[in-house]
Amino acid sequence: MNYKKLFQMQRALDQHIESNHALQSENVTDKKILALLVELGELANETRCFKFWSVKGPAPREKILEEYVDGIHFILSLGLELGFENSVPATIEASTEEATVQFIKMYETIIDFKNSQTAELYVEMFKEYLQLGQILGFSANDIERAYVEKNEINFQRQNQGY
Repeated sequence: MNYKKLFQMQRALDQHIESNHALQSENVTDKKILALLVELGELANETRCFKFWSVKGPAPREKILEEYVDGIHFILSLGLELGFENSVPATIEASTEEATVQFIKMYETIIDFKNSQTAELYVEMFKEYLQLGQILGFSANDIERAYVEKNEINFQRQNQGY
């Protein structure tokens, strides 16, 4: 995955949003962390991995991928805001966790990061999220492609008064 490219794209989107909403002097870190937690919940809901009481299957793969990259947007944005754009996972080990366990691990990791915003915890959060993507069946190419597509949609939404 080309992290440099993704951070550049996210920087452009963040600057566009900050300019359009006059946020240049506002600290929105907590809002971004909450947004990431909400996006994680939306993703879990689309996978339906925890809904043991239901026979309805998961959303289509592309819908799940779109929800997944919403989280990537906020992780990249947090990295930029806190100066961690050079702190990215070196390698992503294959995970043997089931999706439900990984979602819970992500919530814990995000809260750990919220409480101590270090580069080390940022890398851990990013790594755990990428492992969640692997568990959900997404390759690095899938994630990068979907991120680029959703980034473009996010720009369009901003230009349309979203």
